[in-house]
Amino acid sequence: MGTAEQVNKYQRIQPFVEIMDSTLRDGEQTSGVSFLPHEKLIIARMLLDDLNVDRIEVASARVSAGEREAVRMICRFASKIDKLERVEVLGFVDGGKSVDWAVDSGCRTLNLLAKGSLKHCTQQLQKTPEEHVEDIRREVRYARSKGVTVNLYLEDWSNGMKESPFYVYNLMDALCDSGIRRFMLPDTLGIMNPLQCIEYFRKMIKRYPDTHFDFHAHNDYDLAVSNSLAAVLSGAKGLHVTVNGLGERCGNAPLSSVQVILKDQFNARTNIREDKLNDISRLVESYSGIAVAPNQPIIGDNVFTQVAGVHADGDNKGGLYHNALVPERFGRRREYALGKNSGKANIAKNLEELGLELTPEQTRRVTQRITELGDKKERVTQEDLPFIVSDVLKHDAPEDRVKLVSYVVSTAYGLKPGANIKVEINGQQYEASATGDGQYDAFVKSLRHIYKKYLDRSFPILANYAVTIPPGGRTDALVQTVITWNDNGRMLRTRGLDADQTEAAIKATFKMLNIIENEYHNEL
Repeated sequence: MGTAEQVNKYQRIQPFVEIMDSTLRDGEQTSGVSFLPHEKLIIARMLLDDLNVDRIEVASARVSAGEREAVRMICRFASKIDKLERVEVLGFVDGGKSVDWAVDSGCRTLNLLAKGSLKHCTQQLQKTPEEHVEDIRREVRYARSKGVTVNLYLEDWSNGMKESPFYVYNLMDALCDSGIRRFMLPDTLGIMNPLQCIEYFRKMIKRYPDTHFDFHAHNDYDLAVSNSLAAVLSGAKGLHVTVNGLGERCGNAPLSSVQVILKDQFNARTNIREDKLNDISRLVESYSGIAVAPNQPIIGDNVFTQVAGVHADGDNKGGLYHNALVPERFGRRREYALGKNSGKANIAKNLEELGLELTPEQTRRVTQRITELGDKKERVTQEDLPFIVSDVLKHDAPEDRVKLVSYVVSTAYGLKPGANIKVEINGQQYEASATGDGQYDAFVKSLRHIYKKYLDRSFPILANYAVTIPPGGRTDALVQTVITWNDNGRMLRTRGLDADQTEAAIKATFKMLNIIENEYHNEL
């Protein structure tokens, strides 16, 4: 049967795939990752209770006292919710020591590690295949006598099928009747491609049609997800995954990616609650200290963010840029990036979510300001948008009587900062220059000179000056400058917003001048 025929077959029968998460065991082999016992418990609780993973592999036997305590805590919790059979521990062929460790920790399922290639058996264990088989059978008998269910890992199985398939078959022939519940087939070194995976699984299924096979992928060639799906296509009944793809070297197959491709591309069924995938990803990211790439499918920060304005426009016209991976499916929402490529459609989407209604001209001006920020490589968030809107609509409005035409501020080593400015007051333009203790001080002194020389009027005294990130803003794209002025005993407070601190202060200054100028003309 060809690959396309197999896909069609599996789409018709909608197979069920068992998911085993190994974040707490294999994922912890990521360089630099070590979960504390209480962290393991919290992750296990979310995996079992919220995400509804079928099984979790939580530790390796005999590692440490802390590991034993973590397993005990997890098993106590799992027992309370009647899911103890879903908790598994990796064990070794070690004369019953791993079995005793698991039993003492409250665990009742052992994933026994055996050798799936002749090279590993003879060179690492330095035993004959017959000796290894007998050791495994002895271990399984002991485990079953203690009430422990055994699954068997055939470590380096992919190389075994590639270089010594006769060894793999002889091992399987000798163990099929031993009471092992699942045979778990790892691509330990991540060497396979999907075509090899299909070939090797077909051979296993053909020889052992009634056996439950799991597949355990590694991502050395960035094929862990593809190989996992090839295994399902060829008859695997279970897949091993980790949250965020954690694991040794390049990691394991990521839970989120495997889940959505199983469902969307192969019409397979799992018990996973997809709306919890983002929550578990954030939790593991926090505890592991391993950041998720922003473009990581399903769980990355940017994967539901539209940047191009044409995409937002298409979304407004029948969801033209949507696919089956809608963000709400994963407990997330679609965002529209704010930057130089945003366009009016992106801005409109963000304004709509914030409940802000602007005229087309106002939207154009807001878009222009965001584009200017984008040209400065500033990242603007939706939380910044209300401040930008407020600033744009208040600054340089048509009714402003005092407008900034142009200015230059400068600073140089050993010289006082200077400012040259041109302003328009009630339709008349004035120029002045001055030096000061800083660029903004020089700017204000230039303004004072204009008001005194040309208008014969006093200029308010600066009483307080504060620079902050806008409340609610998450980035450094914008700074907010709040200036308090003393105008003949009356205190005025104005605010300016910009990526540049001096520009923000200048905006705050001109807002103050327009307040005073409007009052002055209303009194005439």
